[in-house]
Amino acid sequence: MTPNLPIILPQIILAAGGILAYGAGAFLPRKRGLPFTIAMLTVAAALLAALPGVRAAGEFAGLVDISPFSRFYTILLALITLLALLFLHPYARRRNFDHEVLYGTLLFGALGMVVLAAASNWLGFFLGFELLSISLYILIAIRREKEISYEAGIKYFIMGAVASSFLVFGIGLLYAGSGTLAIAASLRSMNSAGAAPLALAGLGLILVGTGFKLSLVPFHLWAPDVYEGAPAPITAFLATGTKIALFAFLLRLTRGQAINEFLWPVLWALAALTMIAGNLTALAQQRVKRLLAYSSVAHMGYLLMALLAGGDHGLAAVMFYSVVYGLMDLAVFAALGLMSPEDEDLNLLEECRGLGYRHPLAAGLLALGLLALAGLPPTGGLVGKFLLFTAAFRAGFTGLAMIGIVTSIVSIYFYLKVITALYLQAPEAPEPRPLPGGPAGSGKLAALLLILGLLWLGLLPQGLLEAIDRVIVAL
Repeated sequence: MTPNLPIILPQIILAAGGILAYGAGAFLPRKRGLPFTIAMLTVAAALLAALPGVRAAGEFAGLVDISPFSRFYTILLALITLLALLFLHPYARRRNFDHEVLYGTLLFGALGMVVLAAASNWLGFFLGFELLSISLYILIAIRREKEISYEAGIKYFIMGAVASSFLVFGIGLLYAGSGTLAIAASLRSMNSAGAAPLALAGLGLILVGTGFKLSLVPFHLWAPDVYEGAPAPITAFLATGTKIALFAFLLRLTRGQAINEFLWPVLWALAALTMIAGNLTALAQQRVKRLLAYSSVAHMGYLLMALLAGGDHGLAAVMFYSVVYGLMDLAVFAALGLMSPEDEDLNLLEECRGLGYRHPLAAGLLALGLLALAGLPPTGGLVGKFLLFTAAFRAGFTGLAMIGIVTSIVSIYFYLKVITALYLQAPEAPEPRPLPGGPAGSGKLAALLLILGLLWLGLLPQGLLEAIDRVIVAL
């Protein structure tokens, strides 16, 4: 056993869990305990990453980083996978697609996210990126009887192939300019006059590829169609884990001063366009999933703003908001799944009328998630946006911060529009629709955990902020 092997046990557990799930489909006739087993494996992965006794630092096999920073995101992504699974199990069971492929692919997707967030080598980054992408292609189109899911899967596959092409070409140019696949060393080569143009071109292509996955404007056009077509819990997993893992990776790229010096005008423009276009487009939406898709686009702009700010304040703001964003986007998409009928997901704004009284827990989760997305008290969204805007002001990006504040105020309108439909408008249909999973299902447990998490981060954020400060000190 090598000294570094214990720190990659979370990745080993996720990979073994995916293989176990696929094997269960081949060899076990009854798989009732499979979701519980998969849930316990994600918990084990999170706990092993959080072990205080494991203090090794450095890299494993030259591919992934094993610092406290990577462990922070391993814990976060494992917990996001767990919460998505708790919502997904009752949802899939009622719709007859709760088979081994669903759970195995979910774990492989989580493994891709963890590897992507911890990558210290461009080869490790690309392996995590592709593993995550392939898993999402399957998960998005997993309801084979639904044409809208197939369509969403094809669209995401096409855009994913385009993004991968940009990444491969960019990594090739960066390698040609630097002579190394190590991320830190290849970026340092940009200080060399001979290698800088080629390396900068490669880095630009890499940012285009990641911009597709992050749905940054103008690479965002796939997001509303894919979010609308995928099953709601899968959309929650896609909208949270993918974005958080990629921002963890981007934090490594923007940590060096050379990157900010060369690319900050591009990042500034991308952040501004993403915040403006995401929020303004969401204003016109009458379909809840598309509204939330454009909302997710806008929030990528907020995160990019703080990432551009750099420094310890920007890093802490992105890390804190990664946690908050994961909770609130999981909350809104999963709540839609909890309230949806079996034939298709709840989507039209008119369908939300009066659901606050038919499904109090799920509607309350949706309302709280929307309030958090708007940055209103007493949720963690308020604290998160305060940190984001403060980091931008401190870094001197006053204009960008003002754009973020104005667009955030604009977004309150369309979030409250959904909440108004839930509680202040009479329902159109006289018959209530059943809540998937029943009142004692795993969906209820996950909903309660998300509600507590959003309120805790809004009222008592100091514990998480102190943990983030310790991670930053160890960098």
